[in-house]
Amino acid sequence: MLRASAGGQNDGDRVTAAGSGIRAISFGGGVQSTALLVLAAQGRIDYSTFLFANVGDDSEHPGTLAYIRDVAMPYAAGAGLDIQQLHRRRRDGATETLWQRLNRPDTRSIPIPVRMANGAPGRRSCTGDFKIKVIGRWLREHGATAKNPATVGIGISVDEIHRANRRRSEPHEEIEYPLLDLGLRRSDCEHIIAAAGLPVPPKSACFFCPFRTVEAWRQQRRNEPELFVRSVQLEKTLNMRRAAIGRDPAFLTRYGRPLSDAIPAGEGERASVEEGDAGCDSGWCMT
Repeated sequence: MLRASAGGQNDGDRVTAAGSGIRAISFGGGVQSTALLVLAAQGRIDYSTFLFANVGDDSEHPGTLAYIRDVAMPYAAGAGLDIQQLHRRRRDGATETLWQRLNRPDTRSIPIPVRMANGAPGRRSCTGDFKIKVIGRWLREHGATAKNPATVGIGISVDEIHRANRRRSEPHEEIEYPLLDLGLRRSDCEHIIAAAGLPVPPKSACFFCPFRTVEAWRQQRRNEPELFVRSVQLEKTLNMRRAAIGRDPAFLTRYGRPLSDAIPAGEGERASVEEGDAGCDSGWCMT
C-alpha cells in the first residue's frame, strides 16, 4: 500500500518527515535516485543519508560507478548530504561481489534473472542478497528495529507506479516513495537533475544484467566491447556449470541462444519488440 509522507505536500512541494529515527534513500546512482539527491539538496524532501549498495566494482556498470564517484558524491558533500557506499559482507567479514559469486566453482544456482531455454526469466536472489540485505544490515547496525523502524525512500516515479507494491517492507523499515508523493515522472527527474547543473546519469545496472534490452546489448557490443566479452564469458561459465549437473542452458537474452550469436556484430535487424530496461535507478533493482 502506498503511503504519503506525513504533512502532505506543502511549503513548495516539500515532503516532510514521517517520524523520528533513521531516514535514508536507497540510492542506485540512476535517474530517479539522483533526482532524489537533488530534491534533498534543495530541501524538498527530508533525507540526508543515501545508501548505495555496490554489488561490486567488477559487477556494476563502470559508467554508474564513475557518475557516483565524480558527480553524485561531490554534489552530495557540497549540499551537506551523506552517500554511504555499502558492500555485501560474508560471515567471516570478507566482502563478496556478485561477479565473484557467479564465478564460484561451487555455486549451483544462478542469482541473476537469466532466461531459460523457453525464454522465461529464472529466479533471482541478486537484489535480495546484494541490495536489500546489505542496506538492511546497515540500518540495523545503526539502530533500526521493528519497534523503531528506519524510513527508507525508494525512487520509483509515477510512470513506474506498478513497481511500488512489489517491494515488501522488512520489519525494521518503513518504505516511502517521495517521487510518487510529488507526482514526478522519469522525464521530470531528468529535468530536475539538468536544472541543478548536473549531467543526467546513465541507467544503472550490472553490465551483464539479463534485464538489459536488446538495443542495450547492441550498444554494449559496439561501444564497450571489453564488457561484452566479459558478459559472453560469464554466460559460457554459467552454462558449463549447468551442463555438468545435467541442467538445460540459460541465457542472458530472451532469444534462447548464446549472447555472441543473439547479438551479432554490426547493426543487424532491430527487434520488433523491446522489453523494458528497468535497471537499478531506484536503488532496489526492479523490486
